Amino acid sequence: MSRAALHTVLFFFLAPGTMGFVVPWVITGWDRPEGELGALELLGAGLVACGLVAVIACFVRFVREGSGTPAPVEPTESLVVGGLYRYVRNPMYLAVASMIGGQALIFHSNGVLVWLALFMLSVWSFVRAYEEPTLAQQFGESYARYRDAVPGWWPRLTPYQG
Repeated sequence: MSRAALHTVLFFFLAPGTMGFVVPWVITGWDRPEGELGALELLGAGLVACGLVAVIACFVRFVREGSGTPAPVEPTESLVVGGLYRYVRNPMYLAVASMIGGQALIFHSNGVLVWLALFMLSVWSFVRAYEEPTLAQQFGESYARYRDAVPGWWPRLTPYQG
């Protein structure tokens, strides 16, 4: 396993693992109301599953396409614009948000909904204040073209061909 792959696995458990699973567990204890699973719980499970698959796909893409990690302390050598990044600039954050929102539905938790709002505010602020300026400095015109063509938070319908 390459150094980037190993560090990516570690970062997976540290960042999305903590934000998407540990914090909701602390809030809910993963204790859901008694009774059968209804439509909301099944929708929540689907959101968690889709979010988890998307996060894993993004992490793999960072190692394979970017030759680096998603961790800010060990960034990629190449701008990652393939996979889910062809549709939206921040699929990893949206995927973690999907996992958090899904758990809010599964556990009927207003506390997890509040966490979702705090998470989104935090990542939006981080992206605007640190990530976008850093990528612009690191990748220059290629990032500017990508940023102009691909929305940050609402996926485009057709893939970016940059």
